[in-house]
Amino acid sequence: MSALPPAPAEARAPRTVEETGLPFLFLAELVAKVLHQRGQMRLPELASHLKLGVGVIDPLIHFLRAEKLCEVARTGNSGTDADISYLLTEGGRQRAAAALGRNAYAGPAPVTLAAYTAQVQAQSVAGVHVTRAHMAAAFDGIVANPRVLAQLGSAMNSGRALFLHGQAGSGKTYLAERLRDLLTGTIAVPYALMVDGEVIPFFDSVQHTHCADATASDAVAASTGIDRGTAPDMRWVRGVRRPAALAGGELTLDILDLRFDPHTRLYQAPPHLKSNNGIFIIDDLGRQRCSPEALMNRWIVPMDRNVDYLTLHTGHTFQVPFDVIVVFSSNFVPHRLSDGAFLRRLGYKIEVPPASNDEYAQLFRQACAQAGIGADGQVFADAFAYLLDCHREHGVPLLACYPRDLVRQLRDLARYEDRVPELSRRTLDWAWDNYFAAGSQHGCPLELERRDRGTHETRLENLDAK
Repeated sequence: MSALPPAPAEARAPRTVEETGLPFLFLAELVAKVLHQRGQMRLPELASHLKLGVGVIDPLIHFLRAEKLCEVARTGNSGTDADISYLLTEGGRQRAAAALGRNAYAGPAPVTLAAYTAQVQAQSVAGVHVTRAHMAAAFDGIVANPRVLAQLGSAMNSGRALFLHGQAGSGKTYLAERLRDLLTGTIAVPYALMVDGEVIPFFDSVQHTHCADATASDAVAASTGIDRGTAPDMRWVRGVRRPAALAGGELTLDILDLRFDPHTRLYQAPPHLKSNNGIFIIDDLGRQRCSPEALMNRWIVPMDRNVDYLTLHTGHTFQVPFDVIVVFSSNFVPHRLSDGAFLRRLGYKIEVPPASNDEYAQLFRQACAQAGIGADGQVFADAFAYLLDCHREHGVPLLACYPRDLVRQLRDLARYEDRVPELSRRTLDWAWDNYFAAGSQHGCPLELERRDRGTHETRLENLDAK
């Protein structure tokens, strides 16, 4: 039985134009665009910039010279090839300018869509295996509900979308962002994709962070510009951490499509495409500028079939892999936002409840320690007991964000009064009144989780009747 071919990013570097999978004329045009933007360059410099071997670029240069689009200039006296630089002729500059007017990309050579699809499948996020030990390591020192952690760990093994819901400040977004630490292994991503003759920049230095060792290795190999039988294809960035992108209230349907800027003449890949093999978090679902129904309808096909469809500005529509764990985070319960057709495609619907008394005590103690406030002894016990009384009196749930926010106000007051921060009933009352707007609805925050409008309005009526 024959062995399976290596994943595209594991294959050796192409040694001929044909092995790149890219059209000859496209690569020649790409070389001309680079020379137009950077001026005269030596062959090794071109190889380093384009992430291609000298053996691939050399016939492209010969073609440009034969067409009188490029010429040779010697910049040294050694008489060797190291002194040879290449620059465009006037005709070459005109040709390159016309090419840049169509698509201004002049970076590393792209990979084909087929190669990218095969690479995504080879490093699928579905292959990630999360255990209780992994959860304990990733959430070490973090106060979280054990039941919620078990649900999150199981959800990550499913590879399906999940819906986190709970009151604002319960820690949903924080928990969602920590899920990235459960994604083991590294991936490879291309600098750019070629689709139907168009180039789409892909590598994002913000979203695609990679190990320093991998960066140094790639840089050394690229700088040599020498074809070696075992040299990797430098069009791929290896050792990249599995991505975790977050989009909040600014998310619109347009952002989820492939965008072409007519001024820069460059494409921008949508964030969920860059998140392949990782996580894409949609925070504050229900507060976007587009309706929840429209946003969720946009995700039905990708979540169901693991593919998405994008369209070039030329009108050409193409299929891309959708290998992403989508995490929806919302203050609203699931049935408030969508119908059964969408909800059944969500693998897990996980509620993040308010903290227990013990969990709230841990959060309060951590917040005090971070603010430099003594968090031991009877003083802390009395202050915490008084804080719980405030919550019970005003009907405010024990949400994870409150200890940090209240203690920061104690710190701010101490700085203003030029003294050491202290825990006392006086300072806690001061912080509570600032944070919850003293006198409004008996201290209850006005935006206290409108998870169900009827329930919320009933609660306000009951409070007014007291």
